[in-house]
Amino acid sequence: MAGVSSPTGAYLVALTPESSEAIQAREINVPHLPFRIGRESRKVRKTETGFISERRTVALPNNDLYLVEETEPMNVSREHLLIDKEAGGFYLLDRGSTCGTLVEGVMVGGKDRLAARIPLSDHDVIIVGTSASPYIFKFRLES
Repeated sequence: MAGVSSPTGAYLVALTPESSEAIQAREINVPHLPFRIGRESRKVRKTETGFISERRTVALPNNDLYLVEETEPMNVSREHLLIDKEAGGFYLLDRGSTCGTLVEGVMVGGKDRLAARIPLSDHDVIIVGTSASPYIFKFRLES
């Protein structure tokens, strides 16, 4: 993903080692909208050079960014959230995730809640899942 030019003007900045490993950089351009994020559900094994997952053969990918979780409890749903834009600006939409997403300390979506959305502003901190999740990003807009 690193090095892709951004027609959207939006970036995700990794704030944890796990986030950095997921995007394979400290920061990535969001290459297109909507941008979907979810848990890697293929079988995954860790090697000296990183994670290796089984190949997808039939189904089309349902996410643009896959986050790997190896242990319970899991924070990230297979179809967790998406980032999109409308005339009023960028927003984050929960895709029916179990744990929801924290945006600047505000819980969006999650178990027993309907899919929800929240506007995104420059420098908002996004925690994918509960506050215990290792996947923490900062949403940044091109200045």
